[in-house]
Amino acid sequence: MPTSKRGRTGMNVQATLEKLSGLRLSGMERSYRALMETRHPQSLTADELIAHLVDAEWDDRQERKTTRLMKTAAFRARATFTEVDFAAGRSLDKNEFLRLSDCSWVTKGRTIIISGPTGAGKSFLAQALGTQACFLGHKTLYFNCGKLFPLLKAKRAEGGYPRQISRIARTAVLILDDFGLLALDTESRLSLLEIIEDRYDRAATIISTQIPVSKWFDIIGDPTLADAICDRIVPQALRINLTGKSMRAIKKAFPTSEP
Repeated sequence: MPTSKRGRTGMNVQATLEKLSGLRLSGMERSYRALMETRHPQSLTADELIAHLVDAEWDDRQERKTTRLMKTAAFRARATFTEVDFAAGRSLDKNEFLRLSDCSWVTKGRTIIISGPTGAGKSFLAQALGTQACFLGHKTLYFNCGKLFPLLKAKRAEGGYPRQISRIARTAVLILDDFGLLALDTESRLSLLEIIEDRYDRAATIISTQIPVSKWFDIIGDPTLADAICDRIVPQALRINLTGKSMRAIKKAFPTSEP
C-alpha cells in the first residue's frame, strides 16, 4: 500500500530530527520538534524558519556555556546583580556598581578590591561580579584564600604546582575571597606574587578583604615582597569600601532581606 503524504511527512520530520541530533544541534532539534508539534511550519517563511532555528541553537549553546563556566568557577554561593541590596546603608553606590555589569573591567584586566567589616557582603558582591562575568562568557575561578594557599602547597609537594598556577593565570577573572585573614608564610607570599605578576595588566582579579589596604604590608610580612605585590594591585584597582551593620545579622532579623 502506498505511503500517505502525512506518513511521508512524519518520516521526513523524524529523519530531520535524527540528523539534528547526530550533528549535536540540540537547540535546533528541540525547537524544530516543538514547531512541528504546535504549529504548521508553512506559517513561517523560509527565512523566518531558519532564523527561528538558528536563534534556538544560539540560545541553547549560550546557556550550556554559562552552565559550564559557572560549574568551573566553583562559587561558594549563588549571587547575582539582581539580588544585591543597595538600601542597607552600606556605602554601596548603586550606579557605580551596576556599571560594572558590562564587565569592561574584565577585558581591561582591572583589579577590584572589595573591603569592609565581617558580614558586610563582600563575598556576595565578589561572586555576583564573577557570575556576571560567566553570563558574558568569561572564564572565572573562585578561591577562598584560606584554602587556596594550602592547596598550592600541596600541589607543589606533589608536582602539580606549575599546572595549577598556569590554570589560575589563564582564567579571565580570578576571585580571591577573604584575603588577609591569615598571615602569609614565605611559600604563600611567593605564590601570591607569582599569581599577581602573571595577571598584572592582563587579566581581572577581584579581592575581598576585611583588612584595610594600609595593613596589607603586615599581613604579607616580607616588606620587599609586600611592596612588589601591593604595587601591582593597589594603584590601578577599583575600590568598593563597604560599611554598616552585618548583612548576616540583618538577614537573620529580617528573613526577606536580600544579601
